[in-house]
Amino acid sequence: MNEHSIPTHILVRGARVHNLKDVDVDIPLHQITAIAGVSGSGKSSLALGVLYAEGSRRYLESLSTYTRRRMTTAAKAAVDEVRYLPSALALRQRPGVPGIRSTFGTGSELLNSLRLMFSRLASHVCPNGHRLEPSLDVAAGKALVCPVCKEAFYAPSAEELSFNSQGACERCGGTGVVRSVDRSTLVPDESLSIEQGAVAPWNSLMWSLMVDVCRAMGVRTDVPFCELSEQERAIVFDGPAVKRHILYQAKRSQQATELDFTYYNAVYTVENALAKVKDEKGMKRVEKFLKEETCPDCHGTRLSAKARAPQIAGISLDEACQLPLIQLNEWVKEVPKQLPPQMRELAESICAPFCPMHSGCCSWDLDT
Repeated sequence: MNEHSIPTHILVRGARVHNLKDVDVDIPLHQITAIAGVSGSGKSSLALGVLYAEGSRRYLESLSTYTRRRMTTAAKAAVDEVRYLPSALALRQRPGVPGIRSTFGTGSELLNSLRLMFSRLASHVCPNGHRLEPSLDVAAGKALVCPVCKEAFYAPSAEELSFNSQGACERCGGTGVVRSVDRSTLVPDESLSIEQGAVAPWNSLMWSLMVDVCRAMGVRTDVPFCELSEQERAIVFDGPAVKRHILYQAKRSQQATELDFTYYNAVYTVENALAKVKDEKGMKRVEKFLKEETCPDCHGTRLSAKARAPQIAGISLDEACQLPLIQLNEWVKEVPKQLPPQMRELAESICAPFCPMHSGCCSWDLDT
């Protein structure tokens, strides 16, 4: 490489970290590069033991002596030479641990930029339902005043547009799905009687004495479930939570005990258990009686109605999130042009993070 030309690669010469044996490699700059290989081939040693270690060491060396005294000293990597390495590399070696609210948008942080766009650049809706034109007053932290009803209000912040926070749909809690009792699982075998364990939730989620309470409710518990009347079935599935006086005898005891016990129908038994779930083990006991459906309130978007109200060029945040990346890229590029002239400079600066390689550019290189 010509000494006066702009570097295009990180040059690693003679790397000897762990499984690396005098390895020479050129790594492209300004591109996303993946290191592949079989287990034990030295992928992590190159990424962490050479590039990260050397990058961190050089960054620390650039700091003042006073600051370096208060930071952990980075050892020099076991390598003959590393050239054209940026002074700091941010590498994390850990598997992704997606939560129930994790999406591609949250993991890549693209959603953060979208939320900021819809907070600052959107057409907002006043408390009385009137839509306002986009305004610089939002970025200035000023209250908006509806020209129709004169109601003053503040536009939602980016945090208030997050389904992990204040923008979450109230019904599903920002997950986009709701769990409900799957009634088809409550009595899997109708040839059994209730005394034989026909009502599955009572076997695994509730005390066995619920059979006695059910009998006190007027349900025959000694006949096959398929022979029960509609009224008896209604009591099993949806009977009221009333107290009944029963004579309870444990299976392994000859003694009987008189009790006043509240009736928990089969559906409520599952709902009550779900409400008390605190860990994965508890969920496994309940989930076989549940079904997941798209939230009817947010239609799977995870966002509240208020968070779905702001629009940019007629598109809401939830609609933008559903666009394929290529279409979203094209839409973002057009956003500044869709806004009033006085807002375009602000729009270009907010859209810029979508293309970090070129300041002011709103396109993504999706091939890298």
